[in-house]
Amino acid sequence: MSNATTDAPAEGAVTTHVASGVATVRFGHPKGNSLPGALLRRLADAVRAAGEDPAARVVVLASDAGPAGRAPWCAGASFDELVAISEAGDRAAGREFFSGFARVIRAMQRCPKFVVARIHGKVAGGGVGLAAAADYAIAVEGASCKLSELAVGIGPFVVGPVIERKIGLAAFTAMAVDADWRTAAWAHQHGLYARVVPDTAALDAAVDALAARLAASNPEAMADIKRVVWEGTEDWDALLAERADVSGRLVLSDFTRRAIAAFKNG
Repeated sequence: MSNATTDAPAEGAVTTHVASGVATVRFGHPKGNSLPGALLRRLADAVRAAGEDPAARVVVLASDAGPAGRAPWCAGASFDELVAISEAGDRAAGREFFSGFARVIRAMQRCPKFVVARIHGKVAGGGVGLAAAADYAIAVEGASCKLSELAVGIGPFVVGPVIERKIGLAAFTAMAVDADWRTAAWAHQHGLYARVVPDTAALDAAVDALAARLAASNPEAMADIKRVVWEGTEDWDALLAERADVSGRLVLSDFTRRAIAAFKNG
């Protein structure tokens, strides 16, 4: 069984395929699998729908590797949308955009099924938040990661709570302060990735094997484990809304406007 939603290539796409108890939710965008607001909404909806689908017992979150297989897993927030929001000076639009990441994170947390992230390449910015929100992430050795927000005058505010919860305050602070690439081995050591494999062939084998085992496991037990894992996040709707407002304000600051202009023109 499969169902898919297809969008204009420039806007990116989200598709869902369900087979043998596994729902594979795949997102893609031509600019490094970045995430504009519309794509974030579709991704949150797809994860939510997979969680409600009785034919699915586990969810795999994947992204398009591109024709050459070299696209990043996720480049984070859409830079084009950040530019448009900054130039328009629209704080409400900024808050709404960053709230999109909150919706995806909350959909992943609230999904009563385990979410397994299949990470085939580099992960930046908000993408690190999605990796952290997964219940189990398997990545290739080349899947380095970084929090790039400070470089453009903002910060990892919305994704911060889920990253900190996954890797700890010290490691999260290091990523937020020193916005440079960290290896997949570092991400594995600190718990962002549960497992690292040599290449995409090994990645597919590992994800398929785990998904098959989970699809054959007790759904009630898995839902209870997931509930226990995410205990203490019940107030995150308010927390992430507040963080989205901080990001929406900062994206309009003079410093951020200059930083974004420099990136755009450089």
